[in-house]
Amino acid sequence: MKNHFLALFIIVALFGFNAKKETRVLTADQIIFKDVNIVDVRSGAITPSHVIVKGREIEQILSLEEEIDFAEARVIEGKGNYLLPGLAEMHAHIPDKPWDDPLVQETLFLYLSNGITTIRGMLGNDVHLPLREKAANQEILSPRIYTSSPSLNGNTVTTPEEARKKVKDYAEAGYDFLKLHPGIRKHVFDTLVIASKEYGISYAGHVSNLVRIRHALENGYQTIDHIDGFVEGLVPEEAGVNPTENGFFGYNFTDLADSNTIPELVALSKKNKVWVVPTQSLFERWFSPIPAEKLVNQEEMQYMSPQTRENWVNSKNNLTKADNFDEVKWKQFNQLRYQLIKALQEDGQGLLLGSDAPQVFNVPGFSIHHEIQGMLAAGLRPLEILQTGTINPALFFDGNFGEIEEGMEADLILLKENPLDDLRHLKAPLGVMARGQWLDEKTIKEKLSEIAKKYE
Repeated sequence: MKNHFLALFIIVALFGFNAKKETRVLTADQIIFKDVNIVDVRSGAITPSHVIVKGREIEQILSLEEEIDFAEARVIEGKGNYLLPGLAEMHAHIPDKPWDDPLVQETLFLYLSNGITTIRGMLGNDVHLPLREKAANQEILSPRIYTSSPSLNGNTVTTPEEARKKVKDYAEAGYDFLKLHPGIRKHVFDTLVIASKEYGISYAGHVSNLVRIRHALENGYQTIDHIDGFVEGLVPEEAGVNPTENGFFGYNFTDLADSNTIPELVALSKKNKVWVVPTQSLFERWFSPIPAEKLVNQEEMQYMSPQTRENWVNSKNNLTKADNFDEVKWKQFNQLRYQLIKALQEDGQGLLLGSDAPQVFNVPGFSIHHEIQGMLAAGLRPLEILQTGTINPALFFDGNFGEIEEGMEADLILLKENPLDDLRHLKAPLGVMARGQWLDEKTIKEKLSEIAKKYE
């Protein structure tokens, strides 16, 4: 028996210990993020790895122990840096101009420059359908695009017959979903709900104050954006308010709102699987105490035209004056929104990251960082916020993105610092990859500089 063990030891010594690991040879059509820290957006775990991209997808994730010949592949040095999935802007706007218009291309680049690799366009136009396809086929540099129909509102759908026709036309045209705006009467909305089921198209957006939040939640909204209708829904029935006098997203009813009603509305959202896109930055920039003159001088405003900046200043000043803006009341109103955001995250269907850009003082791409800070102020944890922009949108769309996993589309952000330590690190990407197309930091800065110079 001893001789058998001795023979085995000699064999292992001669062959096993001297056996070399097989070297993996990379090819010229592969991109490798070498020795990078992967951020797991489900658990928050950080895993040092090599990430190999081929074409549009993440081909392999390899441990650092692997023997690799990097000579032929494109190498992106990742040592000490952090790699996470690209973000989704779930309430975006795209100019209603052809795909090759410079303003369209600038807007799409502004999103990409901030790590946004998926956008949900919330005011569709027929020019957005070919734009969506060109983005999908990578004929243009663009985030992945989902697009709504043109607006359905109190002026465009005044009768049930008109609503049915518009739903049919937009479904057949190929829009991803219907965009609802204020003013739709309840019986028209009910016809819209029935028609949308018949033609297989969902709907999302605002809640008409003639429909009310409970009826909206019970009737299949895909998302309710801006937390629209929720503040009005906190007002007791015995208050006898006129719903059309709600002001800016319920601001006029702030003093009447009963926060004890929040759990009921949140439970309704979960029961009916209605996601919420808060667009909190809209309420902390446009409808807020911050002077327009201060916002218009922020660095990111250099990427907007002088005319746009002037329009934004006038819009903010006109809005706060028209609604008899009061800072004390606004703080109370904003606190209600924070409570709703936190409750919808903890006990509702869930939140989706969206800032409503380009809206007043919300520059495409850059505004997502203001939205993130608003979510932090509402009490969400950094990992939860990352999930609202990654795995939640992927679940919402049933998409093959939102995580760093083999076989998923390669939407990636490379950062110098760990975003879970401070989400402001997202503001300075070392590079962004959109379905395998890599934009390095130098390219991003050069293109941003070109845009800024145009609007000097």
